[in-house]
Amino acid sequence: MTTFDNELKFEAALIELLYSKYGWESEVLLNPTEAELLQNWADILFANNQSVDRLGEYPLTEGEMQQIIEQINTLLTPLKLNGFINGKTVAIKRDNPADALHFGKEVSLKIYDRHEIAAGQSRYQIVRQPKFPTTSHLKSDRRGDLMLLINGMPLIHIELKKSGIPVSQACNQIEKYSHEGIFSQGLFSLVQIFVAMSPEETLYFANPGADGKFNKDYYFNWADFNNEPINEWNRVAASLLSIPMAHQLIGFYTVADDTDGVLKVMRSYQYHAVAAISDKVAKTKWADKEIYGGYVWHTTGSGKTMTSFKAAQLIANSKDADKVVFLMDRIELGTQSLLEYRGFADEGESVEATENTDVLISKLKDSDPNKTLIVTSIQKMSNIEEDGSRNDHDIALINKKRIVFIVDEAHRSTFGDMLRIIKETFPSAIFFGFTGTPIHEENQKKKNTTSDVFGNELHRYSIADGIRDKNVLGFDPYRVTTYKERDLRRVVALERAKAATETEAIADDKKKEVYYHYMNDVPMAGYKDSVGNYVKGIEDFIPTSQYETEAHQQTVVDDIIDNWNTLSHGGKFHAIFATSSIPEAILYYKLLKSKKGDLKIAVLFDQSIDNNGNGTFKEEALVEILTDYNERYAQDFTIPTFAKYKKDVAARLAHKKPYLGIDRTPEKQLNLLIVVDQMLTGFDSKWVNTLYLDKLLKYEGLIQAFSRTNRLFGPEKPFGTIRYYRKPYTMERNVESAFKLYSGDKPLGLFAEKLEKNLEKMNAIYQDIQDLFDAAGVVNFEKLPKEDAERAQFAKLFKKFNDYLEAAKIQGFRWGKLDYEFKSDGKKIKKIHLLLDENTYLILALRYKELFSGGSGGATGDIPYDIDSYLTEINTGKIDVDYMNSRFEKYLKLLQSDESTEEAKDKALAELHKTFAMLTQEEQKYANIFLHDVQRGDVIIEGAKSLRDYITEYQENAKNDQIRKFASALGVDESELRAFMKLHVTESNINEFGRFDALKNIVDRQRAKAYFEQLEGMALPPRKIPIKIDSILRRFVLEGGFDI
Repeated sequence: MTTFDNELKFEAALIELLYSKYGWESEVLLNPTEAELLQNWADILFANNQSVDRLGEYPLTEGEMQQIIEQINTLLTPLKLNGFINGKTVAIKRDNPADALHFGKEVSLKIYDRHEIAAGQSRYQIVRQPKFPTTSHLKSDRRGDLMLLINGMPLIHIELKKSGIPVSQACNQIEKYSHEGIFSQGLFSLVQIFVAMSPEETLYFANPGADGKFNKDYYFNWADFNNEPINEWNRVAASLLSIPMAHQLIGFYTVADDTDGVLKVMRSYQYHAVAAISDKVAKTKWADKEIYGGYVWHTTGSGKTMTSFKAAQLIANSKDADKVVFLMDRIELGTQSLLEYRGFADEGESVEATENTDVLISKLKDSDPNKTLIVTSIQKMSNIEEDGSRNDHDIALINKKRIVFIVDEAHRSTFGDMLRIIKETFPSAIFFGFTGTPIHEENQKKKNTTSDVFGNELHRYSIADGIRDKNVLGFDPYRVTTYKERDLRRVVALERAKAATETEAIADDKKKEVYYHYMNDVPMAGYKDSVGNYVKGIEDFIPTSQYETEAHQQTVVDDIIDNWNTLSHGGKFHAIFATSSIPEAILYYKLLKSKKGDLKIAVLFDQSIDNNGNGTFKEEALVEILTDYNERYAQDFTIPTFAKYKKDVAARLAHKKPYLGIDRTPEKQLNLLIVVDQMLTGFDSKWVNTLYLDKLLKYEGLIQAFSRTNRLFGPEKPFGTIRYYRKPYTMERNVESAFKLYSGDKPLGLFAEKLEKNLEKMNAIYQDIQDLFDAAGVVNFEKLPKEDAERAQFAKLFKKFNDYLEAAKIQGFRWGKLDYEFKSDGKKIKKIHLLLDENTYLILALRYKELFSGGSGGATGDIPYDIDSYLTEINTGKIDVDYMNSRFEKYLKLLQSDESTEEAKDKALAELHKTFAMLTQEEQKYANIFLHDVQRGDVIIEGAKSLRDYITEYQENAKNDQIRKFASALGVDESELRAFMKLHVTESNINEFGRFDALKNIVDRQRAKAYFEQLEGMALPPRKIPIKIDSILRRFVLEGGFDI
């Protein structure tokens, strides 16, 4: 791999590769301003719109381009601007008097055609180091690295870092530009995709916009068809940044998701799957009979619904098919999926659920090319069949069309009669299936697998791939026993030995043999022997009624309540509780309601009332459940409107419209949803982190249910937690079998480490950190090591430590408890003592912050180590300074005592110096100055003041002295400067409401000029003085002062 020790060389090499091999124009735009790029766009628009009904021979004026910019600024968000870009045209009112035909009239201009790839009027330009606008004309220019323009619009922005600099630094640079407002207004707000690139690694991600949040979980590596990451810069250029791929990325593989207001870009595996289906349809010979499409295996939680809808959308737009029918289960159509499909649709593209058979037939017959895509349920589609009725003529007409069926969640409804009927009714259609859990030989349904129904696998992205790439979370499953193993064994052993008591069983040799066989030899869970015969385990003999007892249910409820606060992070995250039957769901609702009334609970199950004796019980329960829900959330749902209640529950649990932002209003949230079968497949919410199971699941059902918890969120959600209660040893076996089947032969890393292992890892990493500081000659972590290599290693270790810490917290670790005991399978007790307390951890966090800050000994410029900004937000204000104050008091007593020895004083002083590690570098400086004053007797100690108080006082005095000297030197009003410093402004808001400009205006220019000339030893022209005032005053304010 080529390495680059210089960023400019890397930049030049990438540019050359892009224009020499990958379709970009060779004339590079160098250092253009926004105005120059706007003129470049105007020139391209003029060249592409010279027909008589558009611009003719009259170029766009500055005013007309400003009209376009105003439209862009009104749209504001990347999501809405995606619709603008892909909308093909933009309207302006002509103000060029030379165009007499159109003057004062509106004309429509073609801006971009996603189908016109490397052809027609498409232009692909490279911009090198564009100049970004600054918040003040006095500030120096800021320049990006590269921008890629399509038809004059800056749609991809690239930041580069040389070899040895982590790609995260390029990400940080992009975030910094974004926070400064570079991509919030004007031409640069059109940027859709960011690319952070070093020679060794590349990340790409969608622009979250001015109000959006940069989330590292959605920074993606590109990968090949087999999901192997592509990291080398030249391979990334070939596969991601080349034409046609870059054009397609903007036009086809970005998704403006209206459900959460976020622009999304598809991951590489989503692209490969969509491309595979599109290619298959394009090459289909429609005259052939019994055409098999194939299926896509993408793990649950990996964005499968978006991928499947995008495939349907692209085929519909490609004209390779006359009708594309998107089929889903009726249950999904009734809850979340339809909202998602509408959110994924392009602006102006209608996605309506077709749940009326006559309307569905009418849509299938319709030849309007703009009505190619149909969304309906598999249940409704199966109602259309040849039965000698009036439908037969319509079906014959429909069968003359090229029809593509795309079936979402293809593991669910596709193995019954409904899909068979649809296939028989439309024999010439081609069917594609999407599933996270395809049916294999091991768990075949009606002697069929997914391959038998749809054809060959077109693309695979297994659960193991998703967890490895951190596109979905792993799992932390717990086998929770509600009965003691020995008690269950005894019940089964006595029953099998046909004995009433243990005494009776032991008294008879034959009964004794049977009894001890079940007590000691039979495993708890059954298994298949070497020839494939099933051998029963203890739990196979336990009747279902054993898990319907009050004792079992009380234990389950107690476990949920006992772990609730820890697992939910104090109510931040939500949980699903799956039960085995409707009566049990109702009983659990009543139990939880009585034992923890503040828990906000909803229940979902089939609401139809039957006449088999349970109808009254079920109806009364539904009334209670709906009444409670209506009262809590001010709703008005009834049994007849239960479907609307279900939609409301799904939206509330997912924080989707109309409940966007309810994380800020906890009273509107739902804590726990109790279900029987519903919502265990297809439902998607990153806010669900725990699944409680009191039912037996296996294979695809188990993976689907577990995956309700595996959506990415951030560091607070390192995995999905599962706690299962019913026949727990059998469930444990089922978990192993299911993940073996669906991991694609890559079973490593699927499950989170348990608390025991996480504590051991934390100890090991802490020891490494301690060794690192010791080797660098730094005692007590009082400052950062000097060398960049040592700092880089500390950054890496501290980040790893926090990964294990976040996991341990969810598993029950608390800083107040440093000693833990664990029982192994052999019943041995293992003790683990954590080697550091919270104070030491916060001191390390303080050192980590100093890495990032660039001050107090931190690095500046390109930091050659990987830093996560979320770790710099750890609240180090919680550091316990009482111990430091107590060490100071002890030293002071010895210092003031005539009887104390020098050895005792030195020992106490050393203890005191150790505690200084909990201070910032600046605080340590003033602590040492104060201590020297104490030793010299220059300070009269006041009893009410602590050491911390004195350090703060010294710091404030020094700051006041700095402000006083600075104000005097530059001739700025001291009280105004002091008031401004108290605002604690940042780079991004320093000039909010023009306040910094106002502060600069009160500087005495003559006095400032005299100061700068004395400093530089030469006369300065007056025009340079405002620039120097801006620079030094800005730095003084942002750094909190310095000695002048």
